[in-house]
Amino acid sequence: MNKIPLTLAGAEQLRVELHRLKTVDRPNVIAAIAEARSHGDLSENAEYDAAKERQGFIEGRIKEVEGKLSNAQIIDPKLLDADGRCVFGATVDLEDLDSGTKVTYQIVGDDEANLKAGKVSVSSPIARALIGKYAGDVAEVQAPGGVKEYELLDVRYV
Repeated sequence: MNKIPLTLAGAEQLRVELHRLKTVDRPNVIAAIAEARSHGDLSENAEYDAAKERQGFIEGRIKEVEGKLSNAQIIDPKLLDADGRCVFGATVDLEDLDSGTKVTYQIVGDDEANLKAGKVSVSSPIARALIGKYAGDVAEVQAPGGVKEYELLDVRYV
């Protein structure tokens, strides 16, 4: 399996989720199944079916998170030395050349992406356009509404 890039914070989020799934969610669903079983006939027991379905989801998510963590390539942005080049984990200040709007994004792994928090996935069109660029460069991003141009104002590793 390919390595999955994660920032230090993203890996910690996955570890916290895995811990919660194993120590809280899994025992809760096991208790719910036992409770539903005690109601008798399982063939027409909606609570039992729902609990079993939830158990399947939890077990699947546990396997998924364990797989991601075992294949993770954890990158600490503070330790990067990319000489001002935009790379995975970098935080970039951009200016939209059409509107003059300024935004700040950090390029993170797919699981960490959260546009409201200013984190864009490394596989997103904007991140792909920014990778390898330096402050002062202009990046052309193929957006759904057409091509947008952004000037990189600053590249930081925080």
